[in-house]
Amino acid sequence: MSKVLMKGNEAIAQAAIAAGCDAFFGYPITPQNEICEYMSKYLAKSGGAFVQAESELAAINMVYGAAGAGARTMTSSSSPGIALKQEGISYCAGAELPCVIVAISRGGPGLGGILPAQGDYNQATRGGGNGDYKVVVLAPNGVQEATEMVRDAFLLSEKYRNPVMVMADGVIGQMMEPVEINTDPLPKFEKPWAATGESQSRGTRNVINSLFLNPVDLENHNIALRKKYDTIEENEVQVDLYMMEDADIALVAYGTPSRIVKSAIEEMRSQGIKVGLIRPKTLYPFPFKQINEAADKVKFMLTAELSMGQMVHDVRLAVNGKVPVYFYGRAGGMIFEPKEISDAVKSHLGGE
Repeated sequence: MSKVLMKGNEAIAQAAIAAGCDAFFGYPITPQNEICEYMSKYLAKSGGAFVQAESELAAINMVYGAAGAGARTMTSSSSPGIALKQEGISYCAGAELPCVIVAISRGGPGLGGILPAQGDYNQATRGGGNGDYKVVVLAPNGVQEATEMVRDAFLLSEKYRNPVMVMADGVIGQMMEPVEINTDPLPKFEKPWAATGESQSRGTRNVINSLFLNPVDLENHNIALRKKYDTIEENEVQVDLYMMEDADIALVAYGTPSRIVKSAIEEMRSQGIKVGLIRPKTLYPFPFKQINEAADKVKFMLTAELSMGQMVHDVRLAVNGKVPVYFYGRAGGMIFEPKEISDAVKSHLGGE
C-alpha cells in the first residue's frame, strides 16, 4: 500500500478500523473530533458499531459493557473528557477488560484551551481513578507512529486484559503527514472470560465485575494485578535512543517535543556540544532502566515538556541522584522552538 496524506486524527481512526475495532463509543471534544467523525462515517462499513454517547461518562461505560462481551473496543477524547472517563477506566482495569483509549491532549487545567499540551502525563501514567491500577500508555511522535501504536494498543490490551491508552498531543491529532496504514488482520485472542451468555460446555454464565466484598479476595485480586503489571514492566518498555552513543548531555522528551528537540540537537552538535535524546515511547511502562544506565555516561539531563514539569519527576527517579536533572517547558498551548532548548542546555553548561 502506498502512503497517503492524512490528518492525524483520521489516520488514528482508520488504523483502528484496520485493526478490527468492533465498537467505538465517543463524545465530541476538540482537538479529537475528527476521530469520532471518521468512525461515524466508516466503522459501520467495516461491520463495526459506532455510538455517539450522551457524555464521556456514558461512553466509557459503554466501552466497559462491549469489552465485557468480548468486543474489540475503543473510545477517544481530549484532556477534560479523559478526566471524566477516569472512574470507568478504573472499572475496566479492575475487571481486567481489554480496551483502547485514545487521548489527544490539550491545555489545562480545567477547560483550559484547545491547543496542544502535555499536562496530562500524570493523569495518564498515575491514573485519575481509584485504586492500585495501571494503564499501558503509548506516546507517538507523529502520525505514522500513531497509527502503528493504535494497532499495538489493541494487541497489548488483549494480551494483558488491560486498558491501553494512546496519548498524543493536539499537534499530532491535527497535523497532516503521509502515512501507510497496516491492513494485515490482527490475531484474535480467545476470550473464554467474556460475558456472552450461558456456555453449554461450562454450564454457567460469566460475570464481569470489579466488586470484591471480602477483603482477602480483594487483596488477592490486587496482588494478581500487580504481578501482571510487573510482567508488563519487564517485557513492554519501548524507548528510542538518538545520538546517545557519545552524548555528554541527555535530553528526554516524548511526543511532538521530541521532534523539536532533534532539531536542537543537530544545531548543538554543529557547535561541538554532544547532546543526545532519550524518547520514551511507552510512558507506562517507563524506561527507568535505560535512563538510569544513560546517567552513568552524561554530565546532566534535561527534560523538554509542554507542561510545567511532570515527566521530569520520573526521570529524576530513574537517575536516582547520579547526575542533575533539569527541566524546560511551555504550557497552555505554547510550543517551544529548537533555540529555546539549545539556550536551556547552554545555560546549564555555563554558556550564554
